[in-house]
Amino acid sequence: MSVTVRVPAKVNVQLAVGAARPDGFHDLANVFLAVGLHDEVTVTPAAGLRITCAGPGADQVPLDRTNLAARAVELLAARHGRAPDVHVHIAKDIPVAGGMAGGSADGAGALVAADALWGTNTSRGELLDICAELGSDVPFSLVGGAALGTGRGEKLEPLEVGGTFHWVFAVADGGLSTPAVYREFDRLTPAAPAPEASPALLDALRTGDADALAAAVSNDLQPAALSLFPALHDTLAAGTAAGALAALVSGSGPTTAFLARDAASAGRIADALRASGTCRTARVAPSPAPGARVL
Repeated sequence: MSVTVRVPAKVNVQLAVGAARPDGFHDLANVFLAVGLHDEVTVTPAAGLRITCAGPGADQVPLDRTNLAARAVELLAARHGRAPDVHVHIAKDIPVAGGMAGGSADGAGALVAADALWGTNTSRGELLDICAELGSDVPFSLVGGAALGTGRGEKLEPLEVGGTFHWVFAVADGGLSTPAVYREFDRLTPAAPAPEASPALLDALRTGDADALAAAVSNDLQPAALSLFPALHDTLAAGTAAGALAALVSGSGPTTAFLARDAASAGRIADALRASGTCRTARVAPSPAPGARVL
């Protein structure tokens, strides 16, 4: 017997970052939108905990206890007084080290899959507590849809979305370390103000207005990501020239996100980005998408 869970990638349509806290984290106003790129995490009984991975970028995914999927299984097992004896297989389709929460998605997926496999019936609140212990983006990977994340991003308030938004994601050659991007942010922005969600952006999501959303998207980590990965300037310019309503670095990067007016426009922007030579590939995905769910 095995259980497979599908879990979505995310884009941050707003990422407002405050100054570093004494614990090393940053206060955030982080508006998450789940998008239709997915990993699938399959959990099967085994003699011990084992992680395998296949798909684009799989060679970059750690297969030891540092993988969030492994840590998720261990935390759930400890909570229920059992051994974490499962084989976790991750089928990757979310870009690896791309600022789209692929590792966080795998953690949430493994957690939901192991809970279903073991029949431990862990409450939603407990699952979210484990997710928050795993990392700031993991709770949203469980919930999906759209949400405002505050604190270090783990305290979620669901948001209403009034329509479908169409995105293109340009996958860069190479990755960016999230801690390195935050260190560069601290260097560039030593006196960052307290982060606040944009009322205009929340209204644009609620009404499903792509033009209004395009005018309101922002990412405080973008200057730091561009400082460490200057070639992203060319990718952003290529997507904008191809007709994107908005162009921004996704999270800590280096994936770049482009908001399109409709599905046909998204296809044209993706084709132009692939032809531009400024990225490895480009992927089209609608939003919002549901969170982790058993298939």
